[in-house]
Amino acid sequence: MSATDVVETAKGFWDIWGTPIYILGVIVGAILLRIVLHFVVRRIVERIVTGVKRRQRVADTQALSASPLHAVRTVQRARTLGSVLNNIFTVVIVVVAVLLIITALNPAITGAFSLITAALGAGLGFGAQNIVRDVLNGLFLVIEDQLGVGDVVDTGQATGVVENVAIRTTQIRDVNGTLWYVRNGEILRVGNMSQGWARVIIDLAVPYDAEIDAVQERMLQTANDLVDEDRWLPAVLERPEVWGLESISSEALVIRLVIKTRTSARDDVARELRVRLKEALDEMGVKLPALNSVVLSGFDGASSVKGARLTHAAPTTIAPPTPVKKPRATRVKPKPEEGAR
Repeated sequence: MSATDVVETAKGFWDIWGTPIYILGVIVGAILLRIVLHFVVRRIVERIVTGVKRRQRVADTQALSASPLHAVRTVQRARTLGSVLNNIFTVVIVVVAVLLIITALNPAITGAFSLITAALGAGLGFGAQNIVRDVLNGLFLVIEDQLGVGDVVDTGQATGVVENVAIRTTQIRDVNGTLWYVRNGEILRVGNMSQGWARVIIDLAVPYDAEIDAVQERMLQTANDLVDEDRWLPAVLERPEVWGLESISSEALVIRLVIKTRTSARDDVARELRVRLKEALDEMGVKLPALNSVVLSGFDGASSVKGARLTHAAPTTIAPPTPVKKPRATRVKPKPEEGAR
C-alpha cells in the first residue's frame, strides 16, 4: 500500500469518526479538567485549614472557638471560597464544552448561534437579570466576608447556621432544623452573629422594695466568680459590668448585667449565669416577682443552633431521667358510728 492510499484511508476514517472522537475528547477533557480544578481547590482549602489548626495547636475546628477570632474566620472563609470556586468552575467548564460540541457538529452554526444568542439575550434580558444579580451578589457576599460556612446569620428571610454558599443560593439551617434556600440576590442585609464578639445581656427583675445596691453588688460578685473559673475564663473577653437600673414598673425593678464573650460561647455563658443569679438571689431572700408577660426581642433563641454547626464534635450523651417515686397511698380508717360497741 502506497503512502497516498494510507493518507486517503486515514482521511476517510477521520471523515467518518472524526466528529464523534472530537466530541468524546471534549467530554473526557471537561471531566478531567473539572476533577483537577476541584482537587486543586480542595487541597488549597485543606492546607489553609490545616495551617490554621497547626498554628493554634488544635486538632478540630470546634476547638478554634477558644482561639483568636481571626483564625476561625480564616477557616470559614477558606471553606466558603472553595465551595463557590468549585461551582464556578463547573458551570464554566460545562458551558465551554457544550459550545465546542455544538461547533463540532455543525461548524456553520457559529454565525447563526451568535445571532440566536443576541436574540435570546435581548429577549431574556429582563428574565435573566435576577440570575445575574444572584450570582454577582453571591460573589460579593463571599469576597467581602459578609458570611461564611458555619456562621450564625440573620438575612431577613431566614436565621440560622450557613451550611453552604452556592453561586445562586445560600443554604441556612434554622434552630428548628429547617433548611432554607435563600437567593443571594434577595439578601439585602446580613446580620452576622459569628464575627468579632458577642454580649450577654441579662435583665433581672427584682421586687419593688428590694435593696438596689445590695442586689447589684451580689449580681456583680456572682458574675465575677463565674468569669474567674477555669472553665469559663477562655469564653469571656472582658470583665462583667452592671449597667444599673434599666426600667421601673409597678411590678418590678429591672437591673441589667452584661458580659462581653466570644460568639460561640454567648448562650452557654448566659444560661450558666442565669442559674447562678437565681441561686444568689435565693440566698439573699429576694423573691423574683411574677411578671404578667415575658417578651423576647432581638436574636434570643436564633443563635442557639450550635448543634447544627458544620464542625466535628463528639456526640452529647444524655443521661436517662431519674425515676420519680410515687408516694404511698395512706388508708384512712373510718370512724365508728355512734352507738356502736
